[in-house]
Amino acid sequence: MSLGSRVKTWWRAISQPQHLAAQVQEELQFHIESYAEDLMRTGVPRPEALRRARAELGSVAAGKENCRQAWGTQFLDQVRADLRYAARMLARSPGFTAIAVGSLALGIGANTVIFTVAQHMLLDKLAVPHPDQLRLLWWTQPNSNGIVEEMWGWWDDNSAKNAEVSTSFSYPVYQQLRAHNRSMQELFAFKPLNQQTVAVNGKAEALDAEMVSGNYFSGLGIQPEFGRAIDEADDAGPGSGPVAMISDRYWTTHFGRAADVIGKTVLVNTKPLTIVGVAPKGFSGAYSAQGTTDVFFPFSMQPAVAPPDFMPDKSGKSLLTNTTLWWVLVMGRTKPGVPDAQAAAELDVSLNAAVRATMPAKDRVLPRLLLMDGSRGQNPSAEDLAKPLYVLMGLAGFVLLLACANLANLLLARASARQREMSVRMAMGAGRWRVVRQMLTESLMISAIGGATGLGLAYAVRDGIPKLLSRAWMPAAFSATFDWRIFGFAVAISVATGLVFGLAPAWVATRVEVSSGLKDAAQTATHRRRGLAGTALVALQVALSMLLVVGAGLFTRTLMELGHAKVGFRTDNLLLFSMIPPQARYPQGAVTPLYRELEDKLAAIPGVKAETLVKQALIAHNVSFATLVPEGMARKRDNGQNPSESYNDVGTSFFSTFGIAILGGRGFDATDTPTSRKVAVINQALAKKYFPNVNPIGRTFDMGYHEPIQIEIVGVCADTMYSNLREGTPPQFFLPYWQEKDGIGRATFVLQSRMDRKALVDAVRKVVAGVDPNVPLLDIRTQNEQIAATMQQERVFADLTAAFGVLALVLAAIGIYGILAYSVSRKTNEIGIRMALGARSGQVMRIVLGEAAWMTGIGIAAGLGGALALGRVVASLLYGLKPWDPLTLTSAAAVLVLVSIAASWIPARRAAAIDPMKALRHE
Repeated sequence: MSLGSRVKTWWRAISQPQHLAAQVQEELQFHIESYAEDLMRTGVPRPEALRRARAELGSVAAGKENCRQAWGTQFLDQVRADLRYAARMLARSPGFTAIAVGSLALGIGANTVIFTVAQHMLLDKLAVPHPDQLRLLWWTQPNSNGIVEEMWGWWDDNSAKNAEVSTSFSYPVYQQLRAHNRSMQELFAFKPLNQQTVAVNGKAEALDAEMVSGNYFSGLGIQPEFGRAIDEADDAGPGSGPVAMISDRYWTTHFGRAADVIGKTVLVNTKPLTIVGVAPKGFSGAYSAQGTTDVFFPFSMQPAVAPPDFMPDKSGKSLLTNTTLWWVLVMGRTKPGVPDAQAAAELDVSLNAAVRATMPAKDRVLPRLLLMDGSRGQNPSAEDLAKPLYVLMGLAGFVLLLACANLANLLLARASARQREMSVRMAMGAGRWRVVRQMLTESLMISAIGGATGLGLAYAVRDGIPKLLSRAWMPAAFSATFDWRIFGFAVAISVATGLVFGLAPAWVATRVEVSSGLKDAAQTATHRRRGLAGTALVALQVALSMLLVVGAGLFTRTLMELGHAKVGFRTDNLLLFSMIPPQARYPQGAVTPLYRELEDKLAAIPGVKAETLVKQALIAHNVSFATLVPEGMARKRDNGQNPSESYNDVGTSFFSTFGIAILGGRGFDATDTPTSRKVAVINQALAKKYFPNVNPIGRTFDMGYHEPIQIEIVGVCADTMYSNLREGTPPQFFLPYWQEKDGIGRATFVLQSRMDRKALVDAVRKVVAGVDPNVPLLDIRTQNEQIAATMQQERVFADLTAAFGVLALVLAAIGIYGILAYSVSRKTNEIGIRMALGARSGQVMRIVLGEAAWMTGIGIAAGLGGALALGRVVASLLYGLKPWDPLTLTSAAAVLVLVSIAASWIPARRAAAIDPMKALRHE
């Protein structure tokens, strides 16, 4: 009776009493025999087992209800018996169990770790009620002739589509949008401010802050954990709300969660703000779910707490009335029954009206409003890490597939070795489905143990990737948290692995004729046909291993190439630290005397050989651009059409401190004062670009944006890298920072010294505290650490893919060894006949090694094609080599060949050592 017919008959039996006939009696008798067989395995004698089985299952005459109850009882007992039997069988083969569980644990663990990071960086939503209702307002305009010229915040210039997009709006435009809003429940605004000087009880430090509108917390649906939220009255006008809310973390670390925190004062950029509330735990602002905002204050305090000279706008106007600088982020919550398309269209009309009311349109193109998902905020990390994380998830998936192929191969070999056992079970009355279920139980038990072990491994190393993504001088970027999604992911892939990759071996175990399975010679009759599946799986393992080893090679070589890149300046024995003087204490231009005093006192520290400062630290993913119109070139009326180049404000001894050679003219000296002619030093690349075949010394260029500013070139220096290692040496010029009328705001000091790091840092802290204790030191690091921080992504790829590659090689070796060891054991009789007929040990070894060679060759060829396809996907992540790098491809193939030889050597030696007489009696 087929499985389908049996199920149909059984269903009729338990649902309709009139069908309880001879077929049902036969079916029930089969289940009684099967249940008795399970009881006999536990040591119960056969007569007692049959008696207990009949007693528990009942008789056919008991009717439908008894039959249903009997079936349920039998099924549960069989499941328990299957689990007990599976546990005993796995315990009998500890080597097989350890390899299978270990392979799956590593594969599932690797995938769980990557998924943990990916879900935190890409999937986590803002810690607010109903985040899916939030929408972030964007806008787009042509990247030429657009009306918006000045932006502070995120933007993207897509030259291919001749468009730029941004999430920044001017404050007057936001007010107009909110006043005419009819399509959203509420529109609220915010602006993240990184590293503001915040002081409590005389201790200053740099923290992330956020300026918010009066309806910000109500719009997000945030109820304070303690105290009250910032409201409309606090944001009624300039200076109306000298208040602040703090995060739960800041409340804990700085106030010990004391109840009297309400009413206390916190100094933000030296301005006192009264704490009125504590944000709920987990909430860190609307900009990103991974944010670290600790202080919130209303927009009304912008002129006092964050004055204009602190901002990119140097016009001296309040940003709350400035119509040309777009800098505020705007978010809203959807209104029930209003589709996004309708809301976007209505807001677009309001945006056009607001722009026309606040800016002279002239012949410029107005921006078009876009309404995007705001459940994750701006989420800049997703923009930067999406592709790398997807690539890592894909590679981790290959590792899991490799582990699953290894499991399937082991299960196939195990099923073939247990053919006699299966034949005996089926001869005693067990059906094919019964045997399949038993084999699947073992497979699921392996995957469950492997999944649990993998989940434990993932939990143990959960903070490994966050640490790799963190800078050496800062704490981990985030802490990976395990929640129901992580647990569900691990359970899902464990069950899927057990079912999908255990079903084929389970079915193979039942594809045996009972009569032939009980014969001694049955094994040699069908081994070749069954061995094809295992061989194909080994070839798949080798192909996946080739793919992963090539990936590891590409990313490791990328990291090596970056590490050997010529930066063009000294990197050893340089200590860096940054400073952001509070602008309320050091208004426009007043910071220069502070820096000059600090330079003099830092240079006087014993053991310091040289000292300088720079506006932008070198190789720090930061860059400043300025208009550059060389002498003899006509300046265009549209500033956006004038050329611009990267520049840096530096100290007098910048070139000597960094060891940058002056190739012509001079560097900066004491004659370059705020009242003298403005000067610059350009690098070779800029000289070749704008002054080819002429001496640039003494020539000038105009770097003014709104009005002309003539700069005289006094020197040419060697080329150096600026922002990062990938961009090479761009054209750039250097200005003496003390000639900047408005000062340079944030600056990085650089000290050249061979002193012990701790002693040098202590001396620096003492000097800075002596000048102004309210100015915190930020990001104390060496220049080599600064450069290494720009290679975090490459280091993560190199480390993880190297681990994946090693794991792939181990799994491939296990697969090759397993299939060859199984093949040798199956062919013992055949090998004995060959050797009895005159075959030598070397010939037998060559046969076994040849089998490994052609499996490996097929796998390498297939993996090579996959590696070339992978190279095209990750090409943008590489540096200094092509995706089809010959050295990497040949090295990966050579490594796999060596692994294959090593894995097949023991089975080959074992085959060569077979005694022909014993082999002929083997079967």
